Amino acid sequence: MPLNRRQILAAAVTAAALAPRVVVAQTPPAPTTGPFTLPPLPYPTNALEPHIDTLTMEIHHDRHHGAYVANLNAIAKDYPQIAAAPPAQILQKLGELPEQIRTGVRNNLGGHVNHSMFWEIMSPAGGKPSAELAAAIDRDLGGLDKFQNDFNAGGLRVFGSGWTLVTVAPDGKLTLETRPNQDSVLMDGKRVLLGNDVWEHAYYLHYQNRRADYLKAWWNVVNWNALNRRYAAAKAGSLEI
Repeated sequence: MPLNRRQILAAAVTAAALAPRVVVAQTPPAPTTGPFTLPPLPYPTNALEPHIDTLTMEIHHDRHHGAYVANLNAIAKDYPQIAAAPPAQILQKLGELPEQIRTGVRNNLGGHVNHSMFWEIMSPAGGKPSAELAAAIDRDLGGLDKFQNDFNAGGLRVFGSGWTLVTVAPDGKLTLETRPNQDSVLMDGKRVLLGNDVWEHAYYLHYQNRRADYLKAWWNVVNWNALNRRYAAAKAGSLEI
């Protein structure tokens, strides 16, 4: 017996509901050419599981950081001077750039250096603070436990998007700071020892609105070996970002 239109539609809906769901991956952005490059992750994207999930790492690194690099290369086509000096010099002298690109350089170069630091200071095998860094944490930040609690509290106080950070002076003094959006401490002539990204794209897929849980879990993937190297480089005057 031939099916009427309503029966055909009902059968189609049922078939669609029973069919296996197919998730189509989005095409990654095409690599950009120019003086700025996206640094590869120093570990697989699943290496920080369960504290930072694989999909977040892929989106965060490839798309968000990748977009900052692409934007910088687009700016550099007409304003090559933004790549003619180290990022610290460019960011510290933003006021000397043409007005029409200052905000773009501030946001995208800031995002580029912040994230380049961020990938470096995480690892699935974190190590421990060197004796020299541990002494500085005790001296300037009240010990490891207090430091971590205060660092996390700084991250919770950031309204909207930004970073909670520790800056390091040439004499080794450590200071807790925060920055909005992608502002970099390089704009103030400072250097960052470590920082945690509290933009929602850094944690929302896994933690949703539970920023406090993310901040606490993040310490499980901090690369203390990298921090020891950064601390020594800052005191030697060779820490670039």
